[in-house]
Amino acid sequence: MRRMRFWKKWGIFALLGLLLSWAVSCSPSPNNSNAGQSGTQEVEFWTMQLQPEFTDYFNQLIATFEAENPGVTVRWVDVPWADMQSKILTATSAGTAPDVVNLNPDFAMQLAGRNAWLALDDQISPSDRDVYLPKIWQASTLDGKSFGLPWYLTTSVTIYNQNLLQQAGISEPPATFAELAQVMKQVKESTGKYAYFVTFVPEDSAEVMQSLVQMGVQLVDAQGQAAFNTPAGRAAFQYWTDLYQQGLLPREVLTQGHRRAIELYQSGETAILSSGSQFLKAIATNAPTIAEVSNSAPQITGDTGKKSVAVMNLVIPRNTDQPEAALKFALFVTNNENQLAFAKAADVLPSTTQALQDSFFTNAPDNASSIEKARAVGASQMQDAEVLLPAMKDVKALQKVIYENLQASMLGQKTVDQAVEDAATAWNQR
Repeated sequence: MRRMRFWKKWGIFALLGLLLSWAVSCSPSPNNSNAGQSGTQEVEFWTMQLQPEFTDYFNQLIATFEAENPGVTVRWVDVPWADMQSKILTATSAGTAPDVVNLNPDFAMQLAGRNAWLALDDQISPSDRDVYLPKIWQASTLDGKSFGLPWYLTTSVTIYNQNLLQQAGISEPPATFAELAQVMKQVKESTGKYAYFVTFVPEDSAEVMQSLVQMGVQLVDAQGQAAFNTPAGRAAFQYWTDLYQQGLLPREVLTQGHRRAIELYQSGETAILSSGSQFLKAIATNAPTIAEVSNSAPQITGDTGKKSVAVMNLVIPRNTDQPEAALKFALFVTNNENQLAFAKAADVLPSTTQALQDSFFTNAPDNASSIEKARAVGASQMQDAEVLLPAMKDVKALQKVIYENLQASMLGQKTVDQAVEDAATAWNQR
């Protein structure tokens, strides 16, 4: 779903960074300005592009919370995806931030490094924390400190065209990157089509960088310095370089993003799509004949067996004047019952252990639809799934350094060894 795409535009962060640092460190103490004369507390809640599809859900959610918490009202503001980054930066720097904000850890991490969010470790009980999947909780931590509550999740599965694989004499989809390379060769030789598209555009998907981790590459060390100039790192660079230079990856992987992967799969030009199970709905609408021959399998991984996950969370600005009410509402939104209800409505996955065990996610009968099968596959990965990229505020800059040098290797402008060394040097000297 489009609201689970990774943030693509980071320039405004650089422009407002110094202002934000000053604002969050110099903001006045909470003054309870949201408490009206009647004593009513108002919690302002921002979400990302969830209207109008989920308007009824949130209106009912808020009404239930207000009924259970007399004296607290919730004002819901839904912000377009493209506007959230600039709006929350501006609001935080101006001291007008909402009380609860829906972000993703990648961007929330940027502001966590500037002490913008309420620290949660001393605010919630161990029993409250234990509701969430342990590895998912770690996605909203920085330097060992928790700054957000996990909310809804998506994880990639392997969506594959059964007909194309069969034409190439392949009975099962690849489970590992080693198997993927062989499948790509067989599909190209047998059908003339590409098996797979993955983008190397620095500002787009982090899938390739995640693949390095799955192949056993450590991206950075404890001090944040490059740790990928190793045999494992060079082998991972070599893997993608070889596939490109052997003509097994489309040329446009260097210039077009993940959207192109979806387009090619829907047109029957590729055999495998790595994406969230919810994209099967779009495939069924846009390419029903492709949907009919599509099936799902677990996410392709490396020798580590690691699976990636994308997380959406809720954070509370440090200078909220309603910290107790804000935290109570954030816990309410993300509890087992409400996560289960929203995950069913939005066709995403919950981040709580109990909700994930519901039969909606675990049972896929013999006559299950392709979407139901994919949902079960995705849910089955969640106990082991984790955010594969390091918890650091400038992870997108790291992706840019790696992708640019990997592209140079793929194009023959650098040797693999030189590309890895240059990437590590550029990162350490930034």
